[in-house]
Amino acid sequence: MKRCILGAAALLLAAQALAQPYPSKPIRIVVPFPGGSATDTITRILGQSVSAAIGQPIVIDNKAGADGAIAGAEVARSAPDGYTLFMATNSPMAVAVAMKKQPPYDPVADFTPITDVGRYTFFLYVNAAQPIKSFQELVAYAKANPGKLNYGTGNTTGIMSFAQMNALAGIEMTHVPYKGEPQAVTDVVAGRVQLVWATPTTGLAFVKDGKLRAVATNLKTRSKVLPDVPTMAEVGVPGYSVVSWAALYAPAKLPREIQLRLNKEFHDAMKRPEVAAQLDKQSFPTTPSTPEELAAFTKAQLEAYRAIMKSIGMQPE
Repeated sequence: MKRCILGAAALLLAAQALAQPYPSKPIRIVVPFPGGSATDTITRILGQSVSAAIGQPIVIDNKAGADGAIAGAEVARSAPDGYTLFMATNSPMAVAVAMKKQPPYDPVADFTPITDVGRYTFFLYVNAAQPIKSFQELVAYAKANPGKLNYGTGNTTGIMSFAQMNALAGIEMTHVPYKGEPQAVTDVVAGRVQLVWATPTTGLAFVKDGKLRAVATNLKTRSKVLPDVPTMAEVGVPGYSVVSWAALYAPAKLPREIQLRLNKEFHDAMKRPEVAAQLDKQSFPTTPSTPEELAAFTKAQLEAYRAIMKSIGMQPE
């Protein structure tokens, strides 16, 4: 009799837990890059707004390393209950997968799409002490001094940007990899490496201080934050096609009602004037979507990065 009562009590507690409205506890958003990175900054801006709206804390958990694959693998293994989310980018969801013969997860099958979030602006920054004032001067210097320029990368967007740029421009430079973009930018400012593809979040202040010089942007049109910096097409490299983006995912098999609730909350956050103003300062245009649109976009981006790799002769490891 006692065992039956205990069993009934356990079932009642379980039913009450399931009946609790979502969300009933803090939500963790895993970010695949270090604190201070563009993705970290954007996630914190959105997270604060969503947290205030839902009445629950949103905790940012930075899991850097392996081009975002460490964070991606952890989220893919997490419970699909809406309390673990992934602010992913093209690094873990396209490039890191395309670069591996046996990727640690499937970016389509192992995740539930929530919403597209936005596009990153990248600038090609050069140490201001270098005798390079334009992209054309960079190409001329690199051709006259093959292998002597060192470039830093802190994410796969940087890796792919340099790989495609170097191939299209016909130049040779030495790659110095870093665990994150802030560290790479710091070393360019210090002169330990000479150039880096990076976001305004980490590089813009150094441009304003005269320590870095921006010579090109990855955007199709010029950025409002540095309107004098030309696009890659304008500097004579129209074939450049690397796109850098952020989107929100959850583990696979997330209940539909939670998927739609999260989609709505993050869309609402992106519409708030104070949030839009903060994202504008990061030169980060938002691109909210339906879950279905993000699912299609994820598939398309994976194939696009595979095509870029093939065009520049990169083989999966």
